[in-house]
Amino acid sequence: GVKLLLHGLCSNTTVKSLDLKGNNLRTMGAEALGKLLRQNKSIRSLILEWNNLGVWEEGFSFFCQGLGANNCLQRLDLRNNQINHQGAVELAMALKQNASLQELDLRWNNIGLLGGRALLNCLHSNKTLKRLELAGNNVPSDILKAVEQATDHNQDRQTILRETQNRTHILSKEVLSLKDEKAKQFLDLMDTIDKQREEIARSGRLSAAQVSQLQEALDEQHSIMNSLKAKLQMTEAALALSEQKVHNLGELLNATRQQQTSMVERHFTELQQQKQEGADREGKLLRDLSAASEKNLLLKNQVKQDLTNTTAELKLRAVQAEERLEMEKRRFKQSLEDMESLRLKEVDHMTQHIEASERSMQDRIQRLEAIRIALEEELSQVKAAALTERGQAEEELIKVRNQARLEEQQRLEYLEEKLRLMTESRDEAQNCCLKQKQMVAEAQAKANQLSLHADGLRRRLEELQQDLNSKEEEKVTEVNKVKVELQEQIGHLQAERTAQEGLREKIAALERQLKALSSNHREALLDKEGEISMLLEKLRMKEADISRMREEEAQRASFLQNAIMAYVQGSPLGTHSSRK
Repeated sequence: GVKLLLHGLCSNTTVKSLDLKGNNLRTMGAEALGKLLRQNKSIRSLILEWNNLGVWEEGFSFFCQGLGANNCLQRLDLRNNQINHQGAVELAMALKQNASLQELDLRWNNIGLLGGRALLNCLHSNKTLKRLELAGNNVPSDILKAVEQATDHNQDRQTILRETQNRTHILSKEVLSLKDEKAKQFLDLMDTIDKQREEIARSGRLSAAQVSQLQEALDEQHSIMNSLKAKLQMTEAALALSEQKVHNLGELLNATRQQQTSMVERHFTELQQQKQEGADREGKLLRDLSAASEKNLLLKNQVKQDLTNTTAELKLRAVQAEERLEMEKRRFKQSLEDMESLRLKEVDHMTQHIEASERSMQDRIQRLEAIRIALEEELSQVKAAALTERGQAEEELIKVRNQARLEEQQRLEYLEEKLRLMTESRDEAQNCCLKQKQMVAEAQAKANQLSLHADGLRRRLEELQQDLNSKEEEKVTEVNKVKVELQEQIGHLQAERTAQEGLREKIAALERQLKALSSNHREALLDKEGEISMLLEKLRMKEADISRMREEEAQRASFLQNAIMAYVQGSPLGTHSSRK
């Protein structure tokens, strides 16, 4: 694993410090480390504490060869690696060749006397090693002191060399800077003399040309401001027209709503009147039936009384009683037939009256449906007119903006950054318009759904009419069940009432949707007004910037004139003319 890691680090140029402490590295690890030290040029610190690199002499000698060939390592830690005097000799040979290592830690090894002498001898030729730790290696104190003196001597020598190099570098820089400054001063003097001569000739021409250019620029800016003001007036007029149209549309919507409410109230009052009439007729029929039943009871009582009276008289006048009984029976039959005919006539009259009332109700329902269809058509026409007017207003706004954009691009190139902001605002406005169009399309889809729902209601009404016709036929066939049929009619009337209430609720929902649409249109108009106010503020800012530019150009022109006058007065030609 260490071999693969070190092989990968051979070509690395970012790692500055490598710590492989306590990894039990041996021959293969030592060879891989030697190869790393030969090829790598970025590692400055290498820690190899608690390994066994000194046990195998061949691997350690390969490591020392790599160390001798390295020129970038500055710190090496080899503590507790079982390095003997032979390994120390190889390290000394590597240190004689190395010229970059500054710190070497060899504590707690087996270097001994021979290894210590070899390291001390290598310090005479190595001038870069500042620190060498040899504690715990059975090295005599004399050799340790000599090693410390040699390392201190190397450290002092390196500090002196650094100071001398820094001083020489600083002095060389100062000398070069002085030379450059003198050459620059001489060249600057020559250039200034030549420039003064050339500028004396050009100053008059440039001043005249600049004054003419400034005047032309001011004239162009005046024309641009006038065109912008005209465009603003046109846009304000267009906005006023659009506001008037929106106000007219709102009035039309309010009128249609009022008409709808009045029609609904009328329909409701007519239904109540019809209900009251039906209830009165039912009461009359019930009263007539009760009177007829009372008359029948009275007749029965009278017959009983007559029979009791006649039983007494039968014994005496049998023949007279039989004749009288027959006459009374005939009269009673005629009275019963008359009563039945009257009752049948009253029932026919009531059925005819009910049919007429139902026909009138159907006619009124058809009229209400025709009125509702006309109102829906008017609403669709109003919506289409609003959409067309909105599209025309948007097209006019887009045309005006495009013209302003083209003119500003042709005449005001130096204001391109500000125009970019205007174009971004225009894109946002277009996005808002697209969103409003989407909202209108959604509202149209909702209106279509409502129309489909209204068609379904019409179908239901037709089905109800068919049911009513069938029930009317049943009524003709079942005259004897008048009470039951009247109760069924009352139930049907209640169902129709509920259906009418549902229609009212749907009309109220449509009115709410219309209110929502109107509120959305108002919000869109308010957004457009806000955008227009923002555009006006931006135009005001542009006018302020243009006025500032004019003032700055006037100040620059005055400064140029003053500078030219001062230069002419201060030049040698001016002094000669003044002396003359």
